Amino acid sequence: MFGIVRPCTHRLSEGLRTEWMAHLCGLCLALRADHGQFARIVTNYDGLIVSVLTEAQTGAMPAGRRTAGPCPLRAMRTAPVAMGEGARLAAAVSLVLASAKVRDHVADRDGLLARRPVAAAARRVAAGWDRAGARTGAALGFDTALLVDAVDRQTGIETLAGPGTPLLTVTEPTETATAAAFAHTAVLAGKPQNAAPLAEAGRLFGRLAHLLDAVEDREADAASGAWNPLTVTGTPLTEARRLCDDALHGVRLALREVEFADATLVHVLLAHELRRSVDRAFGTSSCSHQGLQVPDGSYGPPPGNPYGPTPGSPYGPTPGNPYGPTPGGPAAPPPPRPPRDRRGLIAGCLVWAGLACTCQMCCGSYEDPWSRERREAPCQDCGDCCEACDCCGQCGEGCCCCGDSCGCDC
Repeated sequence: MFGIVRPCTHRLSEGLRTEWMAHLCGLCLALRADHGQFARIVTNYDGLIVSVLTEAQTGAMPAGRRTAGPCPLRAMRTAPVAMGEGARLAAAVSLVLASAKVRDHVADRDGLLARRPVAAAARRVAAGWDRAGARTGAALGFDTALLVDAVDRQTGIETLAGPGTPLLTVTEPTETATAAAFAHTAVLAGKPQNAAPLAEAGRLFGRLAHLLDAVEDREADAASGAWNPLTVTGTPLTEARRLCDDALHGVRLALREVEFADATLVHVLLAHELRRSVDRAFGTSSCSHQGLQVPDGSYGPPPGNPYGPTPGSPYGPTPGNPYGPTPGGPAAPPPPRPPRDRRGLIAGCLVWAGLACTCQMCCGSYEDPWSRERREAPCQDCGDCCEACDCCGQCGEGCCCCGDSCGCDC
């Protein structure tokens, strides 16, 4: 799975987590339905944003959902998944951009692709994805030739780039491709007035995708001698970070001009999670849950001593009879546990393999493959769902990180 917007599910509310998974699974199933099982390997986190944008403009409708059957990647559970033109457009865009990624790796001679037979096979697969994406795009009125042309121009630009070349010259083809994809969601939603601001948001999103990929691969590319825009153009990380921060601000401004029926998930992905993607790439953090925002706008420790005694006497008696039975205590037998539909050995092993391969056992919560009990993953270092982040610091209890509705204008 590739993509820069990779939210940890425990940071999303239950409703947003269900919606996000509906679009992710909808993209995967749209790829299978139109292009076969093998095409599902191009499912990516960023492609589903196209599906999210389409639905956000029209509003969720019962006709836009269907119940998918059990899947090993969902711990063999059924789930509502997105369907319709938004998911199909996301599939077409994902195929073409995955094709570009394959050709980029071939050009860089990464890993096995340094071998000519493997590289030739990869080029054939990429060409097939281009044709498949074009077919689906044409059915939706979207000309994927814009994406293919951008990919082709990228190679020429990289060949001519050198020290002193403006970094934005190198990112322009990616910006053009994502701008076209974002803008076409307005056509599918029947809201042409949204095309211009969505194109701007898409252009800046493409810039971020290109820059963050370059930042994350910088050291590995230097070790292998692969082409990297930051190294070739001599751009320092400070300048790359400035461009990323400007793009983040521009995405938010552009989205304010879009008429959405329900912008909650769009806001979470393209405001909060996109900011976290930048912080992750640069190894910094713009949010902190170690303190609350004080009136002057800075972040300080929460009021009082967080490790001190609780209000009142810490050694005083608890309310009521301190020697009486407490609910669930020794004097009251625990309620019987409801029976669980345990899986057999083989079925549980298959579910475990699916959870392990998709990293669901590494972050957030998941269902035990055999007992079906809810369990917490050992990796919980991706932040708290109610972080006091820089764009919602003034919202107080209505912080949009923590619920299905957003109460702050950011």
